[in-house]
Order: sequence, then structure tokens, then C-alpha cells
Amino acid sequence: MYYYRYENAEINCCYKYLMFSYNIIFWLAGIAFIAAGFWAWSEKGVLMDLTQVTRVHGFDPVWLVLAVGGITFVLGFAGCVGALRENICLLKFFSGVIGLIFFLELTAAVLVVVFQSQVRAWINEFFLANIKGYRDDIDLQNLIDSVQRMNACCGAQTPQDWNQNVYFSCDENNRSREKCGVPFSCCIQDPADLVMNTQCGYDVRRNQSEWSKHIYTKGCIAALEDWLPRNLYTVAIVFVVISLLQPSESTKIIGPTALSAT
Repeated sequence: MYYYRYENAEINCCYKYLMFSYNIIFWLAGIAFIAAGFWAWSEKGVLMDLTQVTRVHGFDPVWLVLAVGGITFVLGFAGCVGALRENICLLKFFSGVIGLIFFLELTAAVLVVVFQSQVRAWINEFFLANIKGYRDDIDLQNLIDSVQRMNACCGAQTPQDWNQNVYFSCDENNRSREKCGVPFSCCIQDPADLVMNTQCGYDVRRNQSEWSKHIYTKGCIAALEDWLPRNLYTVAIVFVVISLLQPSESTKIIGPTALSAT
């Protein structure tokens, strides 16, 4: 009978428990993300009616939360159990996934730089698709409102992009009270106002000359393009630090581990 065993404990004890503590935090964070995702689904009634999962009107942030939670949970489990038990299979799995993530990050960064125009067009199309589904999903609505408030922007390219949403469209057949308007997150808030006026965007697109007095006129894609150069060094430093930490973790875990077949 063949089995694997360690000849001796070659992983430093301090490093082993440090890695265990580090990964158990991510393990618990993964559980929290998964729980939050299912809670959001239950609030929207998806768990009661699973057919809603296939009704794609735009990007659903819950999918991102569940994906991040699932990956974090699996990696945290493999990392903390692998480090604590010095399990070579779990450690190799952990190392391999970390290496894959690093490779995907590097590939994505290169592709964004090389295909800037195509990426810009894709982001514009993605944003417009989610503008159309703004009222169809409360999580998507909150996400778009947060993006517009944080970046002082409105729409993908211009506030006129909101004409593509059936509730905000200026179409003569539109009977919505929000006709020819924009979401409240597009409004320029008076610092003296303690409460946000959620009706501030009503009818605002009827008179384009008045836009700059009431709403943000810059598109969110242009705002993002302005934000990146100002924070380029911060983004680069974060990316480099993450990139260096990932392979170094893999090397430290797998490198000193020795197995023998008996």
C-alpha cells in the first residue's frame, strides 16, 4: 500500500500558523459574501421563483458577490487547511489557483492597454445595457446610483443616454412621471440640503441649456478616464504589490515542503 507522509516538518511553525490565520479570514469572508448573496436573492424573491435567475435585464451585482464569495471560500479553505495539515494536494491547488489569478490579472492589464478602443466600446455598450435595466433590479439600481454619485457623472457618455430607459425616455407614448428625466444620482446636490430630493431629476432633459445647473453633464466613462491618470501610480502600486504577494505565497508554501512515498 502506497501513501504519502512527511519525513519531517519542514514548514516553519510561525509561518504555518500565520498562513492559517491569514487564510481563515478569507475563508470567513467567503462565507459572508455567499450569505450576503443568497440574502439579496431572497429579498428579491429569486429563491422563491428560480425562473427569475434567467431573466437577464442587465448586470446583477449579486452574481459578482456570489462569485467572489465562492472563490474566496474555496481558496481560504485550501490555504488554511493545507497550511495547518501540511497537505500537499491542497497546497498545490492553492498555489495553482493563485498563479492562475496572477496570470489572468497580467493578461487583462496587457489586453486593456493594447485594445483600448475596443475596451472603451465594450464598457460603453455594457453601461448602456445596464441603463436599460436600471429599474428591473434594485441591486443594479443602487450600483449605478453609487457610480454616478461617486464620480459626479450621468449616463455612459452624456445624460441623454437615459433616453434608452423606458421610464426616462422622452417618447411621446411614455406615461411615466420620470419622462425626459434622469435618476436622482445625476443631480448636483446642494451642500445645504440634509435630505436628498429623489425627484430632482424629473423633466430635467427637456431643456438642455439648463443641464449644467441641475445635473452632472459628464458621462461616467469620461469620468473614469479622467480618474485613471490621476490615480495611475496608486493603481500601479496596488497591482504590483498584489502581483508580488501571490507568487511569493505559493513559493513559500510549496517550496520547503518535502514528501516521500513509502
